[in-house]
Amino acid sequence: MECEELALKRHIIFLFLLAAVGIAVAAKTPDATLAKAYDADVNAAEKEIVSLAEAMPADKYNFAPTGGEFTGVRTFALQMRHIATINYLVAAALLEEKNPVEMGKSENGADSLTDKDAIVKYLKDSFAYAHKAIDTITEKNVSGEVKSPFGQGNATRASLATIFAWHSFDHYGQAVVYARMNGVVPPASRR
Repeated sequence: MECEELALKRHIIFLFLLAAVGIAVAAKTPDATLAKAYDADVNAAEKEIVSLAEAMPADKYNFAPTGGEFTGVRTFALQMRHIATINYLVAAALLEEKNPVEMGKSENGADSLTDKDAIVKYLKDSFAYAHKAIDTITEKNVSGEVKSPFGQGNATRASLATIFAWHSFDHYGQAVVYARMNGVVPPASRR
């Protein structure tokens, strides 16, 4: 467990460094944009998370570890629904639109999302909405504030744009443990 946590922390740090390099390159490359730099992070998260969601067998979607300190944790299905729900929440804030989905209990989305196919579609659609939101970020508005999707106050577009990667990978790390406990090697580890 400690090795996986350390690997996840290193992965998150790497993503932040990658984003910083991407922003620096975007600033110096005429055809590159900040939106493209941020979108690269969203693409990375989408690729790994959606492939894991597709690889997990449908009959294991309700799995949650029970031994050790796992009391009350989200099931695999709830991990995927939570990632998607937060994607929608943050994208709506960036777009300054009403959130198009039900937040549900503990930000897990609608309870009607129960089967693998519906959850994978919800996840994919959330990333499509995230890409749409990221595409609105420009050099002129990146440091501008919008209403925070997490309660009172405002947040910059730059800070919200990073949430798609770090939040998704936080839950991806947990979901990887669930998958491996069920004999599923994450597609990202098979390469």
